[in-house]
Amino acid sequence: MLDAAEELLAEVGYADLTVAAVADRAGTSRPAVYRRWPTLAHLVHEAAFRDSDTRESARTGVLEEDVRELVRMTSELLTTPMARIAVPGLMAEASSDPTLHARLLDRFAAHGWSGFDDYLRTAAGVRAGVEAVAVIEIVIGAALVAMLVRGPDGLTEDWVDQTTAIVLGGIRS
Repeated sequence: MLDAAEELLAEVGYADLTVAAVADRAGTSRPAVYRRWPTLAHLVHEAAFRDSDTRESARTGVLEEDVRELVRMTSELLTTPMARIAVPGLMAEASSDPTLHARLLDRFAAHGWSGFDDYLRTAAGVRAGVEAVAVIEIVIGAALVAMLVRGPDGLTEDWVDQTTAIVLGGIRS
């Protein structure tokens, strides 16, 4: 079902994807799809991000390097072909579906961003009161807007470096 959803997502896009089409392509029924995923958006989320690397990055203890890696990983995650197709629709769906919203946050907070709050509290040079969630929101927001303005190929190493410098400027004491 995930393969079928991914194939169809690439073929028809998020707006025209249906559970019926996924079920037909997968050789199963709509009830079988709904037994695993409560909505089409949940299925799309799993299909779009199942191969994504959301593991926690190795932290070096050097703030500049670790923030840069957070920016780089976020950029890489959001510019995959599947993410570029799925993310706009998933953002719209997550705003009105608390279970999808929680699932999206869980995928990343439990993996690639886990422990970032503790890291910021103990990192040298970070001003008191900086919350990891705010830093992550800034990084994700910057990546999403940059994709709109620059296109998905615009999130270059130079963009990562510039965004990292801006984030560091905001969190340093």
